[in-house]
Amino acid sequence: MRALVRPEAAGRSILSASDFADWASSLAAVELAEPFTFVIDSAGVLRLAPRRSEHVVCAGGGPVLGAGEMSFRKESGQWVVAEVSNQSTGYCPDISSWQAVAEALDAAGIEHPSAFTHEVVFRRCPSCSQLNIVREEDFICVFCDEDLPREWNVDGSGS
Repeated sequence: MRALVRPEAAGRSILSASDFADWASSLAAVELAEPFTFVIDSAGVLRLAPRRSEHVVCAGGGPVLGAGEMSFRKESGQWVVAEVSNQSTGYCPDISSWQAVAEALDAAGIEHPSAFTHEVVFRRCPSCSQLNIVREEDFICVFCDEDLPREWNVDGSGS
């Protein structure tokens, strides 16, 4: 995965609502209709890339404060976040990463929901080391039936 990381492939840094509007104006309608891959880089900046982009590539190979998918819609002539999730199997961010996501969006002046609209709960099984997505509060490993920890335990390095 790291072999795909090149400076020119990193996600577009969005520092303001006008940054997003300028970038969005260059995209095809079909691209705007899909969610974007996003990361919040270590400086707290929102980076966006087309949905089929890998989060690690969007981040330029660096560490992140948050990652997932984000979609936008126009509301009263302004772009706003319509949906946002922490769905990233590259970084497996905890739902507590919402704070960094909200802060980056606030800094850019982009309106957003008050929390992830779709939360993904990631856990690594201590018994078999497999990555799990916890559904319906069922903290049981789908691979070996052992208990999963209640606290986030996934190395979010994106490796």
